[in-house]
Amino acid sequence: MTATHNKVTTRTDILYLAFELGEAEWKLAFTIGVGQKPRLRSMPARDLPRLQEEIAKAKKRFHLPADAPVRSCYEAGRDGFWLHRYLAANGVDNGVVDSASIEVNRRQRRAKTDRLDAGKLLNLLLRYHGGERKVWSIVRVPSAADEDARQLHRELQELKDERTEHINRIKGLLASQGLAAPEVNKQLADWLGKARLWDGSAVPTELHKRLLREMERLQLLDRQIKELEDERRQRIRCDDTPHVDKVRALLELWGIGFNGAWLLVYELFAWRQFDNRKQVGGCVGLTPTPYQSGDSHREQGISKAGNRRLRRLMVELAWCWLRWQPDSELSRWYQRRFGSGNGRSRKIGVVALARKLLIALWKYLEHGEVPAGARLASWQKKVKGCPKPVAA
Repeated sequence: MTATHNKVTTRTDILYLAFELGEAEWKLAFTIGVGQKPRLRSMPARDLPRLQEEIAKAKKRFHLPADAPVRSCYEAGRDGFWLHRYLAANGVDNGVVDSASIEVNRRQRRAKTDRLDAGKLLNLLLRYHGGERKVWSIVRVPSAADEDARQLHRELQELKDERTEHINRIKGLLASQGLAAPEVNKQLADWLGKARLWDGSAVPTELHKRLLREMERLQLLDRQIKELEDERRQRIRCDDTPHVDKVRALLELWGIGFNGAWLLVYELFAWRQFDNRKQVGGCVGLTPTPYQSGDSHREQGISKAGNRRLRRLMVELAWCWLRWQPDSELSRWYQRRFGSGNGRSRKIGVVALARKLLIALWKYLEHGEVPAGARLASWQKKVKGCPKPVAA
C-alpha cells in the first residue's frame, strides 16, 4: 500500500512579513497563509525604498491587490523601534516581539540561521494572528518622546558604572605593586609621586603614566556625571509637566531619592498603563515562577523577564524602605516573615518586599493611596532649591 499525505494549506488576502534584522543585511519572509511556501528575500539593511519594492513584489507574486493589508513582526534588539514607527506610518500592522518569549525546540542542539529564524518568526506570526496569543510576548513600544526622555538616566547610570570600572582598575593596578591609595581622587597624582614600593623604589614609570591617564578619564566621567545630575535636579525644580509631577510625588516618600524616583517614572509609570497588580510585577520580572509536575512542587524564583534596571532598583529601594520606613505596614510585614531568619532568607524576603513596594508605589501614583504607615516629606527639602513654579 502507498501512503498518501495531503498537505493542508490556507490562503488569506493578507500579506504576512517577518524580518530577521542584521547589521549589513535583512532577511525577509513573506506568506499569505498556513502551509504556503514562504517567499524568502534578502536586502541591504535599512534600505527603505528597497523594502517597499519587496513588499510590492510579494503582493504581485501572491496575486494580492496593491492595497492589501500587511502584518509584520521582528525581534526587539539593537535596531530599536524606529522600524516599527516607519511601518506603522505606512499602514503596516507590525509587532515587536520579545526575543526571550519565542518558543524553541528543547533539544540541546538545533540548527539556527537567519533564514530559519525568519521562517520561524513567520510561522509564529500566522499562529499569533490565528488566535494563539501565547506563542510570544509583544513589546509595548514607547512614543518617540517617551523613548528620548529615558536617555538622561540611562546615560547617567552607564557613566556611574564606567566610573566604578576605572576606580577598580586603578586599585587593581596599585595592588599589583603592593600599594593601596587612601582614596582615588584628585590628590592621587601627588600621592603617586611620593609612594614607594616594598624595596623603597618609586612607582614604575610606565605604570605611573598609565595611572595618570586613568585619572584623567575618571575626572572626565566625574564632570559629566555632575552635569547630568545638575540637569536632572534643575528639571525637578522647575519643570511643570505630568511626568515631573510624578517624580516629585515619589520624592515625598522617605527612603526614595532622585535616582529611584526618576527611574521609576521615566522607565515605567510615565508611559505604561496597568490594569492590575500582576501586570505591574510581571513588567519588572518580580513575579514567582512555580513548577508543578505530578507530585513535584517547587518554586523556581522570580521570572526576571522584565526591565532589569527597575528590578535592580526595586531591590535597592526595598532595603532603603526598611531603613527609612520602619513603621510602615510593608516593613512590619517583612519583619514578621523574615526578620528572625538568616541572611539568605532575608535576601529572599527583600525580593518579595520589592514586589509589594512596587505595587504600593503604583497605587500611590495612580490612585493617591499612600502606603500604610509611610512617612512623608517635602520634595523641596530634598532638592534644596526653588519651590515648584506657579503659572502666571
